[in-house]
Amino acid sequence: MSDHVYKKIELTGSSTAGLQEAIENAIARASQTIQNMRWFEVVETRGHIENGKIAHWQVTIKVGFSLIE
Repeated sequence: MSDHVYKKIELTGSSTAGLQEAIENAIARASQTIQNMRWFEVVETRGHIENGKIAHWQVTIKVGFSLIE
């Protein structure tokens, strides 16, 4: 088994549908330019309120990806 080196970045995704979709939106967009993503951790959740209702969710995640030689 070889050793791995990872880089970690922070992303914030948003969605009007919910937390999971906000996370999926962030990961889907990042996957267009970042390869070898391996894991994520949720570090913050928040939402925007309009007229007394949730208008959209925002989820900040840290994503780890492996560096390749």
